[in-house]
Amino acid sequence: MEQFLVIVVILLLFVVVLGYFNERVTKFTYEIALMLFSVIIGLGCLILGDFFHVEPVEKIVESIESIDLEAFLMEGVLCFMLFAGSCHMKLLNFKKHAKIISLLAIGATLLGAVFYGLLFYGASLVLGLGISLPMCLMFGSITAPTDPIAATSILKKFNLPKQIGFIIEGESLLNDGVGVALFVCFSSIVTAEEGGGFFAVMFRELFGAVAVGLVVSFICFQLFKKTEDAPRRIYTSLLAVSVSYAACEYFGFSGAIASVVCGVMFSAQRNLEANKGNEIELEEFDTFWDILDNLLNSVLYVLLGLSFLHVLQMPKVLLMSVLVIIFNLIGRFGSVGISSLFAGKLPDGYDKLSFTKLLTWGGLRGGLCVALAMSTQSMLPEEIYNIVLGGTYAIVFFTTVVQGMTMTKVYRRIEAKLK
Repeated sequence: MEQFLVIVVILLLFVVVLGYFNERVTKFTYEIALMLFSVIIGLGCLILGDFFHVEPVEKIVESIESIDLEAFLMEGVLCFMLFAGSCHMKLLNFKKHAKIISLLAIGATLLGAVFYGLLFYGASLVLGLGISLPMCLMFGSITAPTDPIAATSILKKFNLPKQIGFIIEGESLLNDGVGVALFVCFSSIVTAEEGGGFFAVMFRELFGAVAVGLVVSFICFQLFKKTEDAPRRIYTSLLAVSVSYAACEYFGFSGAIASVVCGVMFSAQRNLEANKGNEIELEEFDTFWDILDNLLNSVLYVLLGLSFLHVLQMPKVLLMSVLVIIFNLIGRFGSVGISSLFAGKLPDGYDKLSFTKLLTWGGLRGGLCVALAMSTQSMLPEEIYNIVLGGTYAIVFFTTVVQGMTMTKVYRRIEAKLK
């Protein structure tokens, strides 16, 4: 318990102090500032602890390194973060853009994983890393899905065109299941196990999760709309997403997809009730999920930043970081470009090339990629595992900090060329 409280104090201290410093001085996008400054402070702690042996700092570093990021995200807060990001999603808007969102969530994720895997396999042969093609494809499946948390919390602050912004958000919310299915298939090849084939895994991961999310959210919403107690409505929504995620974990479905379905269904059902004239007062509900979303996002980005303490100590980290970032951009550009060819007319006056450029630079990655990378530790030799984890961290850092901070400039240049 004492260790837990120490970790909570450290994380909240980072969230509060860094957030206040950014608000008053640097004025970066909030999540970007948390990650960037956490990396800088983490590096400072590493130097003070390893080279100057400052005992309090060494204890802080030990506490940070004891945090299991994979368990924190996958077994703790992911479902609530996804629900919070999707519970205000408009179902009618999704129906309008279902074709392009589906192409990106399925086609672009699949192609991105393959393109990235092939590029990395070529680099492995040139550099003599000894990484097999299935391992490289598995690495591609880890880094291919864009992150829903990054998309909903960062990109929405850049005032993108409404329809394009919805497409980016919709893709990021739905491609988790595809990424997980690809990861399961390629990791099964790596570990010489039967994965059941891509389409079998996709059916289980995606459609099973959708079914669970629909049933649980429908049942819970009946109580949600009949009670007039605001806290009980919040508890009911927490129950819905928790049960959906737990059920999917038990049956082998995608808990991430089920959490998104729950959020969308709650949004759709409350809008349906409003259209019937049964307006539900949900000010406390919206406030609660906004605050919880902000808190969990803040803690996640601090954890991601501090986790670089481990990555910075890996061998060949600089060379591998440069390579994987380049491969990621090439893979994302190629996969989005090919997928957009089948999308028909694009919204907001965008042509195929401009759309591909925007979504390539807006393809942010986050904690889910890191959690998947961490789960490969038992499958891979230590040296290869370090490369996969270090490369994933490099992509997450670059897409969040560099691409996130320059997104406004990229968007304005694309818009200027369209006029």
